[in-house]
Amino acid sequence: MGRIWTDENKFRQWLEVELAASEALAEMGVVPPEAAQALRAHASFDTARILEIEKQVKHDVIAFTTAVAESMQAAGHAESSRWLHYGLTSNDVVDTAQALQIRQACGILLAGLERLQAVLKRRALEFKDTVQIGRTHGVHAEPVTFGLKLAIWYGEAGRNLARLRAAAEDLRVGKISGAVGTFAHIGPEAEERICARLRLKPAPAASQVIQRDRHAALIATLALVTALCEKIALEVRHLQRTEVREAQEYFARGQKGSSAMPHKRNPVTCEQICGLARVVRANAQAGFEDIALWHERDISHSSVERVILPDSTILTDYLLDKTTQLVDQLLVYPERMRRNLDLTRGLVFSGQLLLDLAAAGMLRETAYRIVQDHAMRAWEQESDFRAAIEADPEIRAVLDPGQIAESFSLERQLRNVDAIFHRVFN
Repeated sequence: MGRIWTDENKFRQWLEVELAASEALAEMGVVPPEAAQALRAHASFDTARILEIEKQVKHDVIAFTTAVAESMQAAGHAESSRWLHYGLTSNDVVDTAQALQIRQACGILLAGLERLQAVLKRRALEFKDTVQIGRTHGVHAEPVTFGLKLAIWYGEAGRNLARLRAAAEDLRVGKISGAVGTFAHIGPEAEERICARLRLKPAPAASQVIQRDRHAALIATLALVTALCEKIALEVRHLQRTEVREAQEYFARGQKGSSAMPHKRNPVTCEQICGLARVVRANAQAGFEDIALWHERDISHSSVERVILPDSTILTDYLLDKTTQLVDQLLVYPERMRRNLDLTRGLVFSGQLLLDLAAAGMLRETAYRIVQDHAMRAWEQESDFRAAIEADPEIRAVLDPGQIAESFSLERQLRNVDAIFHRVFN
């Protein structure tokens, strides 16, 4: 991913746009065919030379075209170099070439997101029936399965795949419409031919630049992708807490967690994921700021994009890889999950008990009062909630022992997990 954003690759894509333009214009009879052929055969560049010229002229595209013209002169085709950059403005080249770089980057990101989704699916199916306490507000709520957590993440990864494909397609556009987008020097047909050679679509309308809502949408999508990475990592961080210990990130043999405390096994990868996701979100804000430019163009956006496009794509690629590895190697402790679920001695079935009492004829307000009284007492005294329910005469008056047992049935609570998995994976 890093190589995509090097000066070397940027200038390579610039040259490809220039050559496609010369060839398309040659097809239309604007550029001599032999000049286009000579440019394709001999035009080259030296990155160091471009940067050297730029120090003098203070303009990157002029430095680039000058260096390419020098390569044509050195090859004995100086006459053909006058057709380089013919009818184009700088941003015709820069924005169209940037679309090529973004296409390269999105190809890597889509593959990385697909790998994460595949690992999430495998582990979701592995732990589909692994019972775990569900938590709301960080407090025990009702039973879930660990596989269900993974299935939820899998579904979000799929939505992010759709978003990223759409954002990538939205940026598969070039523009060769001149300094203010009016095709003053070459017409729309030329733009269509040039873009077709580059496997891009022409932007239907542009100023001097492709409109930056497209780029903002991409960076925002990357922020969503990395937010999923953070969501997964944050959950693992919680589950790895000493008091919970239901799952933990892989800890390699020989790895050390603390310079002072030899017992430490810290979720350092998870913490890194959570931290770096913030950078991508911050870049999304900068992407939105780039949308509004003065009139037909200023350059306030381009300096920003030199930072946020490489940084966001590189970070997203990195975080996808780290999160895929995290999920793939995640250590899961089903026995601890079950022990934590049983910690409150049946409290987590209070909701089902409330419904069963109401269905059996007890007024809901009365049922809620009775169940909550027992629940609060069990919470404060760490006593057995189920035993208290079974001994309550008001409850026994409407529910027999078999019905009470059914209120505390784990299988009943989780009977629809298969149906949820069918929705997610079919």
